[in-house]
Amino acid sequence: MAKGILVLNAGSSSVKFALFERESGEGLRLRERGEIESLDDAPHFSAQGPDGSALGERRWTAAQHPGYDDLLRYLIAWAEAHFGGAELFAAGHRVAHGGMLHSEPALVSEGLLRDLAALIPLAPLHLPHNLAPIEALRRTHPGLPQVACFDTAFHQTQPRVARLFGIPRGLAAEGVVRYGFHGLSYEYIAYVLPQYDSRAASGRTIVAHLGNGASLCALVDRRSVATTLGFGGLDGLLMGTRCGSLDPEVVLYLQREKGMTPDAVEQMLERESGLLGVSGISADMRTLLQSSAPAAIEAVDLFVYRIVRETGSMAAAAGGIDALVFTAGIGEHAWQIRSAVCSRLGHLGIELDEAANRAGGPRISSARSATAVLVIPTDEELMIARHTVSAVDAESQAGANIVPSPTRRK
Repeated sequence: MAKGILVLNAGSSSVKFALFERESGEGLRLRERGEIESLDDAPHFSAQGPDGSALGERRWTAAQHPGYDDLLRYLIAWAEAHFGGAELFAAGHRVAHGGMLHSEPALVSEGLLRDLAALIPLAPLHLPHNLAPIEALRRTHPGLPQVACFDTAFHQTQPRVARLFGIPRGLAAEGVVRYGFHGLSYEYIAYVLPQYDSRAASGRTIVAHLGNGASLCALVDRRSVATTLGFGGLDGLLMGTRCGSLDPEVVLYLQREKGMTPDAVEQMLERESGLLGVSGISADMRTLLQSSAPAAIEAVDLFVYRIVRETGSMAAAAGGIDALVFTAGIGEHAWQIRSAVCSRLGHLGIELDEAANRAGGPRISSARSATAVLVIPTDEELMIARHTVSAVDAESQAGANIVPSPTRRK
């Protein structure tokens, strides 16, 4: 019987999923993916095949609203029914924060859940939602192995100096350091990079994960040495609704002079800033690129400026640059953004092939470019599935290798 690996990526208003079939060896084949959105209002389930074709859809009204556990049961039952009666082997979860203790994927246990609950103050907007489907599956499928895959783990290879803030060191001991995020996406790029460019894989590569959430990561020999996101999800680049780098004095000003509470400041910086706040029109880059409104143009210009400026920072941390990789929604699909960024990075040896750029790559640098420029679609779900299989197999192997102690004769 075929074995399925369910991957779940839960947010505040949606649960995205992917179902992989385990093939011989380490092979994994995507069978379907989808999401349940509008969790708190009128849930909407949709699923697609590997080619994007629609496989199923269901809507519930607010009056019909089932509970979280029931929605998860529906998702799993649907996935299994459309998987040819396959057996669900394990579930893997994207977990935003692993703190300083968790540098690799881990099987879910009572101890791990206690660790993650203690980390909620470090990621209050993400961790509770990441943990919700883990707890729900423990209730609905208590025998199913689950694996937590941490978005911060990939950055644990950074040198200590890259992770410190210039604040009293006692706070660093308490965990107030730079963690970095989008680690599963960066790990996937590092994993496939040798297939695209061997020099980039063994050298210094800057990866631009550009989506509604956005960041840069400097890789040396495919290991993270620096990244633009830090303690939480607000630092670095301008994002869809998040502000990016901000002088801390601005926060003090808002609290002292505008009388804003910490919750109000958080709401503004997390959900009302970024492309949406600067443009006053939309957080969607596609909408802004089609707009001729001066504020939309300025928002796009600021987005590009921040990428260009931080690329220089990442190159400095890596000791140079051999390749620049664009990934995630904007990075993979917005040729205009790639063109605008690269046109400002000529001093780093970048020269774009505009025809290749408009075609989407994967290689979009010219033959004369000293620095390779690539477009590589990310696949966080595949990385989670791979980690899930490895963690469950390792646990099974460890159990098989335990030799019972000889019975002592009386």
